Amino acid sequence: MSHYYTNDPNLKEDLRTFAYNYRHCQLQLKTDAGVFSKTRVDFGTHLLLQSLPELSGEILDLGCGYGIIGLAIAKAYPGTNVTHADVNLRALALARDNAKNNAITNVRILESDLYAKLEGTFNYIISNPPIRAGKKVVHGLIEEGFGFLNAGGSIFVVIQKKQGALSLLKKMEEIFSETKILNKDKGYFIIEARKI
Repeated sequence: MSHYYTNDPNLKEDLRTFAYNYRHCQLQLKTDAGVFSKTRVDFGTHLLLQSLPELSGEILDLGCGYGIIGLAIAKAYPGTNVTHADVNLRALALARDNAKNNAITNVRILESDLYAKLEGTFNYIISNPPIRAGKKVVHGLIEEGFGFLNAGGSIFVVIQKKQGALSLLKKMEEIFSETKILNKDKGYFIIEARKI
């Protein structure tokens, strides 16, 4: 069985396009079979984006998919540098196309299984994590993320209560000295953990 967090080059194409508006910036997005939420920006991602404070500096969109989170941020905050990372090659190709088609140049798009091929540190790590990859993967995203954050930096995640929000919140509280729920709606939690 194929999942959006794996590579399956044998998937048939099913290209889709749609528009998304973030902080008065219009994005035209292309998606395809084999990526998460191919027909629209899913509610969790939308809630995450709407809950974020103003951002600056180096930003990581981890598990970027077709690029919605990082591209929206890069377009709204052109002074940022946004790194997109994903293991899914089809998703990365879409993210590159979406950056080009929206004239967004302050981005890097890299193949990486979570942090495996990443270097440097970030002011912010933002993720709608691959929940279906399992608790170990999602908790690893948080555990390893601490080392990739600058002092004073934050990691932001969206997760549904029924998919382990309280367990993830507890894990974040074990690792970070400052953790809070930024927003909750329709069973989705937006959680921020800050590295002091």
